[in-house]
Amino acid sequence: MDVLEASGAGSGAGSGSGSGSGWCGSCGNRSDWEEWEDQSLFTDTELAVLTTLCVPLLLLGLLGNALTILVVWRRPQMRSTTYLYLSSMAISDILILLLMPLDLYKLWRFRPWLLGDAVCKLSMFVGECCTFSSILHMTALGAERYLAVCFPLRARLLVTRGRVRALIAGLWGVAMLSAGPVFALVGVEQFEGGASECRCTQYALTSGLLKAMLWLSNLYFICPLTILSLLYGLIARRLHLRAHTHRDKTHRQTLRMMVVIVLVFILCWLPFHVSRTLFSVSDSSDQLYYISQYFNLVSLVLFYVSAAVNPLLYNIMSARYRANVLAMLRLTVGSTDELRHRARTSPLTASHSSTHF
Repeated sequence: MDVLEASGAGSGAGSGSGSGSGWCGSCGNRSDWEEWEDQSLFTDTELAVLTTLCVPLLLLGLLGNALTILVVWRRPQMRSTTYLYLSSMAISDILILLLMPLDLYKLWRFRPWLLGDAVCKLSMFVGECCTFSSILHMTALGAERYLAVCFPLRARLLVTRGRVRALIAGLWGVAMLSAGPVFALVGVEQFEGGASECRCTQYALTSGLLKAMLWLSNLYFICPLTILSLLYGLIARRLHLRAHTHRDKTHRQTLRMMVVIVLVFILCWLPFHVSRTLFSVSDSSDQLYYISQYFNLVSLVLFYVSAAVNPLLYNIMSARYRANVLAMLRLTVGSTDELRHRARTSPLTASHSSTHF
């Protein structure tokens, strides 16, 4: 998931940059843009508070997502297709979190840009690619849950670990292709006096590429959430209408967990898309421009919350995940025997679309 950069720096600069989809925050249609470049939007205190909030998220997010990857690949009981998706999403979140120091650096000192054109383009591309990838993973996982609940026999035949691994690779490929235009969208721009900045290129502003990427980003947010709302609604209806079974209990547990993940994603990303849209029209209003920049700061924090919070949700909502993490860390006694017993008695094997959380 990428970050719409917040503009401004306490050192007296005006419009800064962040990584990921931060390309929007360093673009704009203002005719007086250069005048705004010299104004300070955020104070040192505001940026210090932002940094204080982000650094713990970085540490917790890296630890939590690394544990998610390790527990899936080191514990055979956790290699269900559902957790394959979640471990791939954890890789995306780790990449996003690793961009945080660069984001914070660009907020404090966005000019001059000293890291070269390649780092500028690649950091923006990685953030955008991870955003698209996470959304595609959630959509694919929602479709799999729908098959598992509404068409269980077909799911057993179609949804296997091998096919899911191939699908995950395809999702990453689609995300990379979708984020590809970012390489033409951003770059290091030179200004009078020799200052340089990692920001949108003039080509992006004049060719319509900026508007096209804005529409693509919004579609990546609206369309998957519409699909997920429909799928989860159909799943909930099917579970409500049919007789309760042990398998339905695990389906309901999985459904609750996935709905919470999607709701957290919406809450974290809605300000991002609002700020991005506000910024795209801020040329007509100075007040709207300032509002969009403070929206950027809020969306920056929520962006990193979304990358760090999923492992915490797994730990709270899934006894199986929690027990396997503790067993992997050797903090419990007898966990291994218990989990082996649960794996033997589970109604679905790990090679199928297990809903056993």
